[in-house]
Amino acid sequence: MKTKLERFFFAIILAPLAPLAAMMLAWWGSYSLLPETWIPTGTVAGFLLGIIADIFVLKGLVERACQLRMIFWVTVFLFYTVGVFGFFMGVPVFNALLAIPAGFVMAARVAESRPEAESVSRTARRTAWFTTGIVFGVCAASAAFALLSSSTPSDLRGMLGLGFEVTQSMILALILVGGAGLLALNWVLTWGSTRLAYKFLRPEAWTPVPAA
Repeated sequence: MKTKLERFFFAIILAPLAPLAAMMLAWWGSYSLLPETWIPTGTVAGFLLGIIADIFVLKGLVERACQLRMIFWVTVFLFYTVGVFGFFMGVPVFNALLAIPAGFVMAARVAESRPEAESVSRTARRTAWFTTGIVFGVCAASAAFALLSSSTPSDLRGMLGLGFEVTQSMILALILVGGAGLLALNWVLTWGSTRLAYKFLRPEAWTPVPAA
């Protein structure tokens, strides 16, 4: 690991995983097996167990972050994708923000192996296409919910303060135009964050070598 700041960013990404996962598992388990009055207690207990797990494993994960297998980071990205999608009640806009930590992780992995500049560009493009594909799936799920829900027109009117009726054609147009814009934004954010993070982690790789 290169700097304390790099460790800090990895800690921000990895620290919430155990508490959130344990809390959700405890909530589901409490809801299924325990009386309703015990659900809050079980949920809090799961969250605390996740924090305890972090105490023992987080430091090691942060130190080995760049050596962890790609399947681990794909799982982490999907975990946050589902979490953000659910937290914002199916609105996919905020899922594009996950492109920034995804770009940082990939830049750090590339910087660890110290590749050529072309490898950095290739990694940035591949990461951008991957995250954009995931966001496409999120947009498709969000669009299905919006088109199938009878309350979507009234929800949009109330949320945007519109003084006219919202039709299915308007909703479809919003989905297509907004979805295309979100996919483009996600691609640019991922590509840009990967290259900028790599430039920050290995500034010497971007410094021209003076002629002899």
